[in-house]
Amino acid sequence: MAKQSGLLRRLGNVALNEVSERFGSTSPTPSSGDTRFTPPTPAASKDEESLEGWGFADTRFVVKPDGSTVLTGTRYNISNVALPDLMQWFAGKLASPLGYDNRNEPHYPPEIPAAKKNDKLVAALREFLKEEQLTDDPKQRLRRGHGHTGGEIWAIRYGKLDRVPDLVVFPRGHDEVVRLVEVATQHGACVIPFGGGTNVTEALRIPLSEERLVIAVDMRQMNRILWVDPVNRMACIEAGATGRHLMEELAKFGFTMGHEPDSLEFSTLGGWIATNASGMKKNRYGNIEDLVLDMQVVTPQGIVERPRQAPRESVGVNPRQYMFGSEGNFGIVTTAVVKLFPLPEVQRYGSVIFPDLETGLSFLYALQQSGAVPASVRVMDNTQFHFGQALKPAKHGLAAKVKSEVEKAVVTKLKGFDPYKLAVATLVFEGSREEVAFQEKTVYRIASEHGGMKGGGANGERGYQLTFGIAYIRDLTFEHWAIAESFETSVPWSRAMDLYERVQRRVEKEHAALGLPGKVFFTGRFTQVYQTGVAIYFYLGFYARGVSDPVGAYAALEHAAREEILAAGGSLSHHHGVGKIRRDFLPEVYSEAALALNRKVKAAIDPDNVFGASNCGINGPVALTPDEEAH
Repeated sequence: MAKQSGLLRRLGNVALNEVSERFGSTSPTPSSGDTRFTPPTPAASKDEESLEGWGFADTRFVVKPDGSTVLTGTRYNISNVALPDLMQWFAGKLASPLGYDNRNEPHYPPEIPAAKKNDKLVAALREFLKEEQLTDDPKQRLRRGHGHTGGEIWAIRYGKLDRVPDLVVFPRGHDEVVRLVEVATQHGACVIPFGGGTNVTEALRIPLSEERLVIAVDMRQMNRILWVDPVNRMACIEAGATGRHLMEELAKFGFTMGHEPDSLEFSTLGGWIATNASGMKKNRYGNIEDLVLDMQVVTPQGIVERPRQAPRESVGVNPRQYMFGSEGNFGIVTTAVVKLFPLPEVQRYGSVIFPDLETGLSFLYALQQSGAVPASVRVMDNTQFHFGQALKPAKHGLAAKVKSEVEKAVVTKLKGFDPYKLAVATLVFEGSREEVAFQEKTVYRIASEHGGMKGGGANGERGYQLTFGIAYIRDLTFEHWAIAESFETSVPWSRAMDLYERVQRRVEKEHAALGLPGKVFFTGRFTQVYQTGVAIYFYLGFYARGVSDPVGAYAALEHAAREEILAAGGSLSHHHGVGKIRRDFLPEVYSEAALALNRKVKAAIDPDNVFGASNCGINGPVALTPDEEAH
């Protein structure tokens, strides 16, 4: 133990000395008891995000006259590269005429409802907020009134939203949030927190029954890392920090938080807590509830906070637990103390090809039992595999074409895999050289035992590119008369394959029953693994030209899929949350007493319903908008 303690002291001093040298400050030593330092505030980001779709304003997929697809901008390694097969592949899967000449032209912005006014409330806010921290600009209000479900993006491009926030406020610190909630309470306003606006549960949709002035509290100017403790590996971070900001800033000090959801670039720390989120690398770093040690939350009853953090405690009922998955119902998370991890010494991608999806699932199960699970491992079905292949650029030169043909021959002829049944595991290894070497050896041994063959690191990396590109691709399909969205679940191992197959059959049946054109688009992957089961992530869509209500038809399809998920033993959600689109299923997953307890907690914390997001059925029955009734 003495050697270990000495090592920890040396590591701590090294970290602190590096900080001192970098910033010219006198940092405390571990023996002083306080090993935190305050990093400098970085320059404000100049990245502009799109108001009418996913992602950055300079980045979108476009179809060229020759039928190829190009991702604009320079942010990704497939940007400005012609993808000759993508739209042709989609057209084949949907059995529909997607293409350059068949365009569904958006008409953004839609008609935006006029803002409700309350001059006394605005005057009270201006007592402590600057002019630029408040706006009732229509487009800014519209953006804070929706998330990123397919139905919401379809609405702002081809329809309208009947209710949006009346005022957007941009606090810059905890104390401003406290005063803001006090003013809203005094003036009878409704408050809805806004992080990255990436949710796919309609959590930001405002019921038409809400007659009060609605304030959207955009937290993204509260994005500072308030302190870093390199010895105890913790940091206190404001809740409006986006994932990309966290990664960039923590990396400067040799650390990572390790939480990487698909929405990493745009979602926020506060949003992760409010939705009880999970990330692609949870195998190594944990889910959000494993990473957050403490938090500061502003509620109508006061501030939920604690003076210090401990590695683990038994302190009765901890109020912070109610904030995980709270979905904006109880208050606003302003800061959180999170665990940190050293940046991995090694990061490598890999992939394994299996003859079919069921074999890939068996591999995952065996890998989980081995104790050598890499940071991320996902098994994609055949459709998703071909989806990734459709993202490949055109092959130029004889050598590239020969290499491609040889690879196909090895898989289909030498191994005997059916190209329309095979499945692919994509892998991310992170850690020390020794850890990664051990994991790679174990993973590929188990894969071989299950009839798998190595697919190479490039294919593994392409699988993760698809993760960050999928929402851009979804927006592209809207512009060519298709509508699509994702949903997810978790399920015990023994029920996983049955659930996947049942959901596929159910959506095919419902697609036919609704009389929708073409074929239904359905694909899935087995993602985060646990000792007791696995998460499954689905994509669902269809060709919508000639359909009178595409959003309603999609909602019916997804609702049927969720019914089948629950009937097959799956969870209501693994990490997306409940919002409004899944709240009618809550009586199937909670007893009435459990639901009543949540409503009573809400009534105790927020008796005036200042935080009126009305997510998770927390307020009991509420009047629904026409769109919600369609769901």
